[in-house]
Amino acid sequence: MIYPEFPKEGSVIGICAPSSGIGCKEEFFDMSLEVLLDAGFEVYETESVRNEECPSASPRIRGEEFNSLFEDDDVAMVMSASGGDYNMEMLPYIDEDIVRSHPKWFAGYSDPTAIEMYFTTVLDIATIYGVNAGAWDWRPLHEFQYNALSVLSGDLPLQHSYEMYCSAGFNKETETFEMDAPVEWILLRGSSDPDVYDLHEEWSLDVSGRLIGGCIDVIDCAFGTPYEDLKGFIARYHNDGFIWFFDNFAFDPLKLMYSMERMKQMGLFDEARAVVFGRTCFPGEASDIDYLEQLEHVFGNMDIPVIWNADIGHTKPSFTLINGGMGHLSFDDGNAVLEMELK
Repeated sequence: MIYPEFPKEGSVIGICAPSSGIGCKEEFFDMSLEVLLDAGFEVYETESVRNEECPSASPRIRGEEFNSLFEDDDVAMVMSASGGDYNMEMLPYIDEDIVRSHPKWFAGYSDPTAIEMYFTTVLDIATIYGVNAGAWDWRPLHEFQYNALSVLSGDLPLQHSYEMYCSAGFNKETETFEMDAPVEWILLRGSSDPDVYDLHEEWSLDVSGRLIGGCIDVIDCAFGTPYEDLKGFIARYHNDGFIWFFDNFAFDPLKLMYSMERMKQMGLFDEARAVVFGRTCFPGEASDIDYLEQLEHVFGNMDIPVIWNADIGHTKPSFTLINGGMGHLSFDDGNAVLEMELK
């Protein structure tokens, strides 16, 4: 696994828009950049970053702007400005030779999962999942945002599960999130009894493995393309075991089950030490039990701990994870701790 050099104080973070531009969110995007600047970084934006269109430009232009940041020796790290829906269509325009000869950290989350799958499973370059460049746009900053800054700098903090999360989303008028709902990690114990779910403080866990995952809505779309090699990744690192993490943006319970069943039959969970799902951003009318009942069909006969409603993904606060890095995840007395290591 290739771990690029982390940016230092004074290093340039290059920001591109491989999917959407930041458009009407410009004021809040600038608030986020202020945090990166205050942390000692410099920032450079490609031309399409502030476009309002979704996507921000043609696939070719987005690819060319992306390549330019990797080719530029003055740029230490590359970040996606935001998410979107069109990352997949620009992947053919990424110059693999440029990326291989100038390996750098790429950070993003949601739609940029497509790039992270390509880099980590095909090119063996670790990536950072959990934040886009606009992730520091609320005041005051939350602990998870400080943790993300630490990860960008190469200081990998212990990340602890949180007590409360924001169920309603970001209030742009007040520039705040309201942490209004209790965090409750749920364990599906790998039992044949579909009613056996353990809530919060009633279970413990201690597992280690190589971290791999991202937004399942995007991973599902990438299967069978030249831009993922999850089977090869599993084969190359099978001795390490794997901690899978999934950010579910909008899959309903049945669609999530279909996706997991396909991965199971592909053998992608054969060396799994745990499968961890974040809180679903748009569950519609589905409840946690609706999801767990469907996941029981996939994992009920496997000796794999499956965790639901973890601090991962679109609902905040959330962990920042290194795709391709080693993770140690423990849970006891209602608290989870993630430790990451580059080896």
